[in-house]
Amino acid sequence: MDVLTDNFSLYGKGFLGTVELTVWASILALVLGFVMASFRVAPVGSLRVFGTVWVTVLRNTPLTLLFFAVLLGLPRFGLVLPFNVFAILALGCYTSAFICEVLRSGINTVPTGQGEAARSLGMTFGQSLGAIVLPQAFRSVIPPIGSTLIALAKNSAIAGAFSVTELLGTYKTLNELGYSIIWTFVWIAVGYLIITLAISALFHVMEKRWGVAR
Repeated sequence: MDVLTDNFSLYGKGFLGTVELTVWASILALVLGFVMASFRVAPVGSLRVFGTVWVTVLRNTPLTLLFFAVLLGLPRFGLVLPFNVFAILALGCYTSAFICEVLRSGINTVPTGQGEAARSLGMTFGQSLGAIVLPQAFRSVIPPIGSTLIALAKNSAIAGAFSVTELLGTYKTLNELGYSIIWTFVWIAVGYLIITLAISALFHVMEKRWGVAR
């Protein structure tokens, strides 16, 4: 218990760092995932190809390698940003590939007649997707999106290896101060548990309110 009470500010800083990474990367992942899912079902071939390449490359690239590419590669091309921004980009882009596939699977559950009926009324592809298809698809994909964002929160631990302030990275300082490594990781695990349970609770409420009735 001493490791927590004696270093509460350090744990708090790491905890807030992980929360910040999770929130901003989740927003980026949801936006990019929505865009890429739209590309993958678009009637324009070039957009479908772009969406497919995006998903294929990111889903099959180890997240650690992506961190190296973003945090160490982009500055070589003159793009210099704070490391936490690079971490958000890496986490958000990586997770967007999984969000895209979740949304696409939800879109595929919507009967094709719904989109055809919308287009017969003169609606464009974008209008039918945004007003007819996606609202129905969203109801069926709430649980898997929640699970994907929980995985994002846990994946944020990689950012600590790149000088980004986050929860797991606190163990380095505490280890140097001579605290028990076991209790150090116990309280780190508790911090991640709080974050993941909060995400789970949020999506449980969303599923109860908007999810498909079972």
